[in-house]
Amino acid sequence: MNTPPSVITAAATDSVPAALAARFRVVLVGTQHPGNIGAAARALKTMGLGRLVLVAPEDYPADEAFRRAAGADDVLAAAPAVGTLAEAVADCHLVLGCTARSRRVQLEEHAPRQAAALAVGRAVTGGEVALVFGRERTGLTNEELQLCQAAVHIPANPEYSSLNLAAAVQVLTYELRISLLEHGTGAPMADATPDEAPASHAHLEGFYAQLGETLDAIDFHKGRAPDSAMRKLRRLFHKAAMNEQEVRLLRGILADAQRMARLAGGAGG
Repeated sequence: MNTPPSVITAAATDSVPAALAARFRVVLVGTQHPGNIGAAARALKTMGLGRLVLVAPEDYPADEAFRRAAGADDVLAAAPAVGTLAEAVADCHLVLGCTARSRRVQLEEHAPRQAAALAVGRAVTGGEVALVFGRERTGLTNEELQLCQAAVHIPANPEYSSLNLAAAVQVLTYELRISLLEHGTGAPMADATPDEAPASHAHLEGFYAQLGETLDAIDFHKGRAPDSAMRKLRRLFHKAAMNEQEVRLLRGILADAQRMARLAGGAGG
């Protein structure tokens, strides 16, 4: 008797190249319950992923995390704990924040399947990708969301949209695995040259800091709060998907603008 497709387990050939899988990380920010950390590690391992990063967990390490990991102890043991989200994603080229809708920080929004395809597309061209999940009760802060380049929204039942953290991780990592398998294990991966490589998160944040300083130096905001303009400018440059060389070019322009602003200020004095 043939086994129904719905109960067939993954075949040995349904594997993802380790080098490609290693380009993805799941980042848990401010996790309050250690059991959720363990369950998230289990979710990663079932989908063939192994990189978990913890940002300021409230109670970790803890025995409960290893109990809930159910055999994914290796994922937990390899998971670094860092102090800030910026540190966790500094070398990433695409940062996706999993969040509910109606946040003040307006980001391009994707369903899980779209987000997975975007993530795989970036990874196969040599990029490092982070999927970021916030606190169980409050999610990601607006400041943390601003460090993300796009948002992922799981379209849960609007009448009961409370989704456990580890369950959300399972949904996203499942979609990621499906997209990786559809990409094909035999398809080539690329390693871009340094100039052509997508700009890392740290390089982009350095650019945004310099951009903010330059706008202040030329009195762009005219006394208005700069937050709204900077959020819009971040979205604009995120869409551009700049590489390292392009970021250096723009930072050179900003440096000259800052120099001219200083000269103008001195002349005015």
